[in-house]
Amino acid sequence: MREALLDNGIRVVTERRPDVRSVAVGVWVGQGSAHESPESAGVSHLMEHLVFKGTERRSAHEIALSLESLGGSLDAYTTREHTSYQAHVLDEHLPVALDVLADLVLHPRLDSADLELEKDVVVEEIAGVEDVPDDLIFDLHSAKFWNGHTYGRPILGTRETVRTFQIDDLRSLHAERYRGRNIVLGCVGHIEHDDVLSRVTELFGAVEPGSAPPEIAEPVETASGRSSVVRDAAQAHVVIANSTPSFADPIRNALLLISGAFGGGMSSRLFQRIREELALAYSVYSFQSFYSKAGMAGVYVGTRQEASAEALEEILREYAKLCEHGITSGELDQAKSHAKGRSILAMESTDARLLRLVGFTLRGEPYLDLNESLARIDAVTLDEVSAACRRFYNPEDQFILTLGAA
Repeated sequence: MREALLDNGIRVVTERRPDVRSVAVGVWVGQGSAHESPESAGVSHLMEHLVFKGTERRSAHEIALSLESLGGSLDAYTTREHTSYQAHVLDEHLPVALDVLADLVLHPRLDSADLELEKDVVVEEIAGVEDVPDDLIFDLHSAKFWNGHTYGRPILGTRETVRTFQIDDLRSLHAERYRGRNIVLGCVGHIEHDDVLSRVTELFGAVEPGSAPPEIAEPVETASGRSSVVRDAAQAHVVIANSTPSFADPIRNALLLISGAFGGGMSSRLFQRIREELALAYSVYSFQSFYSKAGMAGVYVGTRQEASAEALEEILREYAKLCEHGITSGELDQAKSHAKGRSILAMESTDARLLRLVGFTLRGEPYLDLNESLARIDAVTLDEVSAACRRFYNPEDQFILTLGAA
């Protein structure tokens, strides 16, 4: 890994892989739903959409054709803390990919007619989430769980907020946040660092430094207890979760291993008990999310309406066992092998390597090579895992939301 800091504050990180013929390259802007006010909910995601409608040099069709015609791909997504624009191309097409990314990020047209069209697209996207209850349940749970904090805001916004945006709102956001100190550019593949740095400096070097986004406040208190949302559906959907420290806390390694043993695959406790032994659900799994100020760890299950109460109580019994007894040394060893195996296999993908590489910079952490990361997984002790189980998996501390019929 090599890194550089441009004069305007843009951070550039690269990783050379001479064994491939491709390049994954992306730009991360420090702007996401957690930076928004209630009135501006969804503006970061709408911006991500709008830049693809055209730039100063390219139409929407020309943007789409620019990399697809070369066999490459271009994509974007918005999270709670970042907006990302990424390309995957053959190594010989890196100059084109960088030029397109710079065009999108720095020179979008931001036209009012395009905005009105794209509002309809985003409203359709919101409707799509509402029609997929196993997606909707996570938005509903987050809104209640984070208890008014910005982490609970829907990334897409709402119909009401999306409809109210004017083009000046998008232009102001772009002028304020799409600036040097708020940008990270990562590149992985068959590249030379100095060549990438030279091209990035040429394309991005003139952007104003600007300032970093305002600090996200730490959540004061998260919800606990039980709640429900009534909706006519064939299934009931349940999310159970507790708050955890942020990604900066080393306890995240123990939590990832617990999650793997508890509900991370077909051999996990929840899968074996809830699906294989009791046939109460088709889909049951654990999850965790870590942000800059806090995190969460929990479980999702989708089950028949008539079986939902039993499924929930059985899951909470497993929570109680986990809280009281932790996991066995054998389960810990298996979870470590699983985590290390997934990490190693992911490194065969330039896209996955790019996400890993940039992740260190976004989190403000020192870079660890793969062997160092694997060693940290191996270093997690059974005592650390047991303490984390007691701290985060007490069934009395969870917030449980059910989406289904009354």
